[in-house]
Amino acid sequence: MDRADLTLGELAARDHAFYGLVWAGTTLSARVDQALLHAHDLPLSWFEVMLWLHGQREPVAASDLGAKTLLSRSQVSRVIHALQARGLVARAPSPTDARSVHLTLTDAGRQAFAEADATRRAALAEVFDDRLDERDIEDLERVWEKLKRKPA
Repeated sequence: MDRADLTLGELAARDHAFYGLVWAGTTLSARVDQALLHAHDLPLSWFEVMLWLHGQREPVAASDLGAKTLLSRSQVSRVIHALQARGLVARAPSPTDARSVHLTLTDAGRQAFAEADATRRAALAEVFDDRLDERDIEDLERVWEKLKRKPA
């Protein structure tokens, strides 16, 4: 059975741009998730938590991490637990708040992140890197900065 060639119909340019962002995010995320699961048994949500931890010089409060990721608080908690069970993340009590824990990647976590990040880059090469030149990337960076700003 042939599939119909569906279109979004007549959309305003802003609507088309919005749905294009949704499509791109969903499509690229699914591609990376599949590659990470296949190569490392590491879901994209785990990679995202590791990405934030990798970028920090000091241990991070779990609540601060939860505020930065695209995951819910309960998802972050489950991911942290799973990463800790695999020896990729270490938890330590906060030195200033007994109710809080601080997180850091272990050495094994840093190695796993580096390997997973190489897989992410390879998964995106053909569908992102090879299609966008430096000007495209700069344009995207400008758009993301505008979209991330809080409304006045």
